[in-house]
Amino acid sequence: MSYVVDFIDVSTVGLESSPVADALAGLRANEARYFKNKYDHVFTLDPASEATETVDWVHGILKDERDLVISSRPLEATEFVVEGIRIAYVFYESGLSINVMYTLADDSKRAVGFKLSDGMDVPEELASRFKFARQKSRLAGTIRGSYFVIKDEH
Repeated sequence: MSYVVDFIDVSTVGLESSPVADALAGLRANEARYFKNKYDHVFTLDPASEATETVDWVHGILKDERDLVISSRPLEATEFVVEGIRIAYVFYESGLSINVMYTLADDSKRAVGFKLSDGMDVPEELASRFKFARQKSRLAGTIRGSYFVIKDEH
């Protein structure tokens, strides 16, 4: 069942099994607010078990581009197109959020972003490969993030 993320009244619905559920809910709400304000897009997620094509696409990019396999269980995912950009998100039980921004018309904006919920450790599979910058969020506390540019077609 789809879940529309409310960034006014932040909820842990769908994220209850995460040890950092409150922080992950704040991170998810932060993303929902961004897409509503920038693109007037309502951020709606499905359980990962119902969004296998999206999860597989994201995992395929990670594997092909950087030989990365995420060990945490995906909880929720979404995929949508705004202004010619295919965007996918996967939220994981560990508190990790991965997003893919994939411009459809050309390859000028294609990247994978990682965001870590406040209070979680950097996942082992990412720790030695990426440096994480910090940003403050009213909804999510301190978010640590990193990214890489996608080079191939996916």
